[in-house]
Amino acid sequence: MTYKDPHRYDDLLETERPVSKVHKPMPMSERAAQFSPFAALTGYDAAIRETARLTEERTDLSEERKEELDRIIQYLSTVKDAPVQITWFEEDMYKEGGAYRTCSGILKKADPISGRLVLRDGTSIPSADITEIDSPLLAEMREEEYV
Repeated sequence: MTYKDPHRYDDLLETERPVSKVHKPMPMSERAAQFSPFAALTGYDAAIRETARLTEERTDLSEERKEELDRIIQYLSTVKDAPVQITWFEEDMYKEGGAYRTCSGILKKADPISGRLVLRDGTSIPSADITEIDSPLLAEMREEEYV
């Protein structure tokens, strides 16, 4: 076993820090950035946020409610520039469930072939996912049904 002198670098304790003749000293803010923490587990924060994100369960509509929504869609599609507020269920792409979305606008068309409602601003909503439609024009529709 070889003996190493514990004081062999004592002469370095009293020396000045070397200063480059070529490079200017680095500002303290940049020096600190060299030692900032890094993300050792890349993607871990995103995975935690995704797990914590809540989704809602889809509520099944009764057959009567589906028929009522169909009648409302048919009626509003005959009215030009019908103002509507629509609530629908949007499936989540990454986990089970989804979220209920609501938007307002002017109904441009109800496309029975694609099964979608299209608003003037370009929003396209699947008719099968609609849970609620509201419009000031619905009072007129209901009056016509009772006459």
